[in-house]
Amino acid sequence: MSDLEVPLRPKRKKVWVDYFVKFRWILVIFVVLPISFCLYFFTYLGDVRSAWKSYKKRQKEHDENVEKVVKRLKQRNPAKDGLVCTARKPWIAVGMRNVDYKRARHFEVDLSAFRNILDIDQEKMIAKVEPLVNMGQISRATVPLNLSLAVVAELDDLTVGGLINGYGIEGSSHLYGLFSDTVVAYEVVLADGQVVRATKDNEYSDLFYAIPWSQGTIGLLVAAEIKLIPIKEYMKVTYKPFRGTLREIGQAYMDSLAPRDGDQDNPEKVPDFVETMIYTPSEAVVMTGRYASKVEAKRKGNVINQIGWWFKPWFYQHASTALKKGEFVEYIPTRDYYHRHTRSLYWEGKLILPFADQWWFRFLFGWMMPPKVSLLKATQGEAIRNYYHEMHVIQDMLVPLYKVPDALEWAHRELEVYPVWLCPHRLFKLPVKTMIYPEPGFELHRRQGDTHYAQMYTDVGLYYAPGPILRGEVFDGAEAVRRMEKWLLENHGFQALYAVSELNEKDFWRMFDAEHYEQCRKKYGAVGTFMTVYYKSKKGRKTEKEVKEAEQAHLETTYAELEQPN
Repeated sequence: MSDLEVPLRPKRKKVWVDYFVKFRWILVIFVVLPISFCLYFFTYLGDVRSAWKSYKKRQKEHDENVEKVVKRLKQRNPAKDGLVCTARKPWIAVGMRNVDYKRARHFEVDLSAFRNILDIDQEKMIAKVEPLVNMGQISRATVPLNLSLAVVAELDDLTVGGLINGYGIEGSSHLYGLFSDTVVAYEVVLADGQVVRATKDNEYSDLFYAIPWSQGTIGLLVAAEIKLIPIKEYMKVTYKPFRGTLREIGQAYMDSLAPRDGDQDNPEKVPDFVETMIYTPSEAVVMTGRYASKVEAKRKGNVINQIGWWFKPWFYQHASTALKKGEFVEYIPTRDYYHRHTRSLYWEGKLILPFADQWWFRFLFGWMMPPKVSLLKATQGEAIRNYYHEMHVIQDMLVPLYKVPDALEWAHRELEVYPVWLCPHRLFKLPVKTMIYPEPGFELHRRQGDTHYAQMYTDVGLYYAPGPILRGEVFDGAEAVRRMEKWLLENHGFQALYAVSELNEKDFWRMFDAEHYEQCRKKYGAVGTFMTVYYKSKKGRKTEKEVKEAEQAHLETTYAELEQPN
């Protein structure tokens, strides 16, 4: 069997859940979509109402809400109450990971009021926002000012808090890093109720570097100050088809964002946005974007594509037309481009509503898309949730840029998930070793895309039903994820923590560095108040016994085994 041949698998016998999933579109179209639209509409009205308030009014309400959080934390009795977590319902989270830790005893703190944009400072180029502000809300406020967050995650519903405490990326991350890299200050409520502002150069600088990827297990994030950049009205997007092997596709993608001469900081050679979508093992479309003015976009002969209209083809399908008609260029309104994957949820919408990409559905019902992920989770039940864990893949493999060809070949051999999304991001060399970090000595190799201060990584996004499932073959989803995690451990890669993880505690702390994180947990009183990030990410139900063990386990953590001599 060659390296790219997939293993032969026996046919799988269908069970009742298969038929329920197949016809789930009935529930989605008649229940989930209408409710989703209403929720989107009422949320929009709330955003408008908030925008009408003065800065002083919004800040006053923020301070009052922070005081409520402080008061609530001080009501906790450590001897009787469980570990602290937010009062947000488990199904509301956008991530695919089960929020099973909330099924056990816990002490709830309500953060639902923290959903306002507090200030947009056009002089300092800083947006101060609360953690439940989402990407659609912030882009709606900033883009008319020709300003934007440096990194705007594609899906409207993704929140600032989730992108900071978890994981956030966009096609501009090859310039600015991950979403958390664009934050200049955090406002955090610590375990003892103290409210602090952490920046990279104040007395809480250690906390500043510990917050990203911590999943809210060090303190409660109540506001963030995020870098703004100047933008233009349109994005000039170039679609380049490519045919070849997966290794050749990987190299073409690398060349689209990283000059081979190493001139990585030259804006003439490096585009503003980059992404690649791989449709089959031999076909891909490489896309690059550059900001363009309205004057440029409306010049005679230029094509403007208003992809934000509900009846427009889904973006990934529109991009695939380059495989038939060849390379082309068009201008997309900037905000439409930012949220290009929202209506189709990348390509997951095709599985949820198999006919939703058809012209008649888009025209008649496309204005209701997408269904809210939270409602999809709320209506799936335990059996369907477990079915998706076994029969479906939603994972992001974060790998060094030079290992992308290897990752593509591995993913094809083990998972056969297409399309594949490729999006680059810088992983900065920081003063402290955070949970994710570049390869030691990367700057000595001067590989394509790297600089002396950052290693270039890539998100290999795998979101769809694996090939074996589509062919009706046996497929062990949990075992496939374990093999993926093993490959990441062997190649200095990372797994996005919003996804389902099969890592045990020892391997979790082999993938992510614990030292600085645990130092901050102890220093700021999080131990015994907030659960650890591993415990929060761990798959499966959390029992009362596990909660008690977690409260005591900080003195004998599993990751310490890694420091023991062999």
